Amino acid sequence: MQKYLRHPGSLALRLLCLLSGIITGGALLLVAGYVLVKGVPYLKPSLFALEYNSENVSMLPALINTVWMTALALAVAAPLGIGGAIYLVEYAPRNSRLVRLVRVTAETLSGIPSILYGLFGMILFVTALRWRYSVLSGALTLAIMVLPLILRTTEEALLSVPDGYREGSLALGAGKLRTVMKVVLPPASGGIFAGIILATGRIVGETAALIYTAGTVAKIALNPMSSGSTLAVHVYVLSGEGLHVGEAYATAVVLMVIVFLMNALSSWIAKRCNRNS
Repeated sequence: MQKYLRHPGSLALRLLCLLSGIITGGALLLVAGYVLVKGVPYLKPSLFALEYNSENVSMLPALINTVWMTALALAVAAPLGIGGAIYLVEYAPRNSRLVRLVRVTAETLSGIPSILYGLFGMILFVTALRWRYSVLSGALTLAIMVLPLILRTTEEALLSVPDGYREGSLALGAGKLRTVMKVVLPPASGGIFAGIILATGRIVGETAALIYTAGTVAKIALNPMSSGSTLAVHVYVLSGEGLHVGEAYATAVVLMVIVFLMNALSSWIAKRCNRNS
């Protein structure tokens, strides 16, 4: 306590940080508690029926479409984002004009509202390429949207690996590719996986970009060229209709649990990879 009396600014800053943490945690608990209270009573077996109709307003088709669309989006965005980050960190000259340009572009694209990605996807995939409202149009739009996130998180994970690892591997006669694959990527894998899972969480919770590209059809879209809604879009449609608000909250509970589990999995993978490396 003596140090705070000598430096009252430190005490004020500590109290402000504590107050900010309490307000943030309280707001999160309030939102989560409100959704749980409103949605849990409406969780019933009919919400998980295989086919959607006006009686059960099942969320299962939207849940399957969410998994399907997430897999397609990550299949495109993850290799491109990881490969681009490896090139920027390991092959391109450090702090070159190209590297700085890509970083600024990625950070700018990360801050663009998702509805603009939806309009871009509608113009390119739905209209220009004539793919109509489809899972593929939505997945590629989401891939473009999360690509900067995967690129930047992978780049930061690779930059966190000490240069001594690279220099030691090259001094022992290993080639550049072998050094990257065997020496650099293993210790950076925790950050890479964490970035992918965070991107997955953003995909799962996305609504605006998919309304303009994937549509709102409440059926299982096994064909990537057919339209289908995800969980987030399903919540938006039900709440907008005003006829099944309780079921919309129940779907929001499932969506919130999925996002929470993804974030927990991200933290667990990052800690496990850092421990193993």
